[in-house]
Amino acid sequence: MSDQDILELFKNGQRDKAFKKLYRLYPRIEKLIRSKGGTKADAKDVFQEALIILNRNLETSNFKLTSSFYTYLYSVSRFVWSDIQKSLTKQQLQNLNAQDVQIFQEVIEEKKYQLAEHAFLDIGKRCQQLLQLFYHKAMSFKDIAKVMQFKSDKIAKNQKYKCLQKAKDIYQTKLKSVNLN
Repeated sequence: MSDQDILELFKNGQRDKAFKKLYRLYPRIEKLIRSKGGTKADAKDVFQEALIILNRNLETSNFKLTSSFYTYLYSVSRFVWSDIQKSLTKQQLQNLNAQDVQIFQEVIEEKKYQLAEHAFLDIGKRCQQLLQLFYHKAMSFKDIAKVMQFKSDKIAKNQKYKCLQKAKDIYQTKLKSVNLN
């Protein structure tokens, strides 16, 4: 039976027959939901919701089916499943107790610290030395220039800025790659 035939069944008030024909599409929708981490029960719920949305749209006079029923139900099911996943994530976060939230935040902070440490290691030995002299040994730019053989304290200051900027850029790149910001 073609999509046009199913559409005619809806128009003629034979919804039961039309829905029976549409249920033949269920296995493909189930495969979609299961491939996205859902269960068989999730797939049934999502498919039911997609059929309800289709039914509501068919009842409006201005609705036109511009694709196959399968494509329509597939798209609607995908969006329904996505909404369910988003709401589950929000509910899971809301159900965390204060201790779980604290632990979660500590894990994120530790990961950020590790990323900063890796960024520092990635800037190179010369930049590492300069930043250590400035921050850990609290040396003046004049003294740093002497130790690192820069021509002036202004060059030492400029190099410190460049090294710090390089470390920040590396850190931000790593942070984005693990999606912690």
